[in-house]
Amino acid sequence: MSLRINDEAPNFTAQTTLGEINFHEWLGDGWGVLFSHPKDFTPVCTTELGYMAGLEPEFTKRNCKVIGLSVDPVDDHTEWAKDIEETQGHAVHFPMIGDPDLAVAKLYNMLPAEEEGTSEGRTAATNATVRSVFMVGPDKKIKLMLTYPMTTGRNFDEILRVLDSMQLTAKHHVATPANWKEGEDVIIVPSVSNEDAETLFPDGWKTVKPYLRTTKQPK
Repeated sequence: MSLRINDEAPNFTAQTTLGEINFHEWLGDGWGVLFSHPKDFTPVCTTELGYMAGLEPEFTKRNCKVIGLSVDPVDDHTEWAKDIEETQGHAVHFPMIGDPDLAVAKLYNMLPAEEEGTSEGRTAATNATVRSVFMVGPDKKIKLMLTYPMTTGRNFDEILRVLDSMQLTAKHHVATPANWKEGEDVIIVPSVSNEDAETLFPDGWKTVKPYLRTTKQPK
């Protein structure tokens, strides 16, 4: 089954470094970031998990939980976490899903449904597609999907930026322009008439084109 933005995030029950979880129950009524990596004890993934561990408090401030995933067993995650803290300077406090039967990887279309076997004997190369980011909203719908090549470490500051944008645009009738950052001007969505905009944006706006109106970020 292919997944698209606005599809419901598939639910699952799995073992993690913090015990068994039901994904939807664990998410509660907040946001969530599920990100996967091909293999424990690999160089790029070590830097990624360490960076995300340091950035996790920023996600928490935004009512967004973070959870990692690979097809490695939970015991491997626990051992690898020691290396992450030692080499990257941040302890991993968010749960990491152990998926040795490949069930969650298949559920999220990161491995083919017909893929046979378990994680035993698999390498980072055979798990190359298990390298995705899924952002899930409070409605349990997928809001963002990204898949990276193995040789390119992910930009988790960009994931945080997207979260800021989505939380803002879910609350107000705005969109965010290219390279937008928190506090910068935003775009009034075309579905809002100028008449309605006078009420919604009393401080006014700039009309660049009839379809492109910018205004200060709403509070």
